[in-house]
Amino acid sequence: MNSEAIFAQTVMRLRTARHLAIFTGAGISAQSGISTFRDPSTGLWARYDPKKLATPAAFAKDPALVWAWYSWRRTLVNEAQPNAAHLAVARLTQCLPRVTVITQNVDDLLERAGSKEVIHLHGDLASARCFQCNRPYLGPLPVDVGPDCDSLEPPRCPHCDGQVRPN
Repeated sequence: MNSEAIFAQTVMRLRTARHLAIFTGAGISAQSGISTFRDPSTGLWARYDPKKLATPAAFAKDPALVWAWYSWRRTLVNEAQPNAAHLAVARLTQCLPRVTVITQNVDDLLERAGSKEVIHLHGDLASARCFQCNRPYLGPLPVDVGPDCDSLEPPRCPHCDGQVRPN
């Protein structure tokens, strides 16, 4: 049986469900070239210290380092393309009456594949918030930062002049 037939058969079976929840994690984006966090050999935390990059305390201590690191990751995601798994999830959301997509990923590959209203449990690289007043930041975010960039001042909040942090 080919993949189209398997997909059609799966959709037919799922149509009896009242509400389908699809939960994804880092593995779905790995084939698009996005590093996972916890893989022992290739994961981001195997190469970088999360306490220095991914906590409120890290941002308070060195906002330029944290902002540069997340901007570099945003650049990598911007260059990546959705893979077959992202496209399959999007097709399911279009074929079934009620689907909720929940992801642990911070990339936007599910949305670029066509999924709507994705719930991002760990935030979203494509958005930012003020560190002080917590308002969403709607200004431009850098997407052309290279891996050697170790310092990049975050923008300022137009409401309170606080520093903007990754979301």
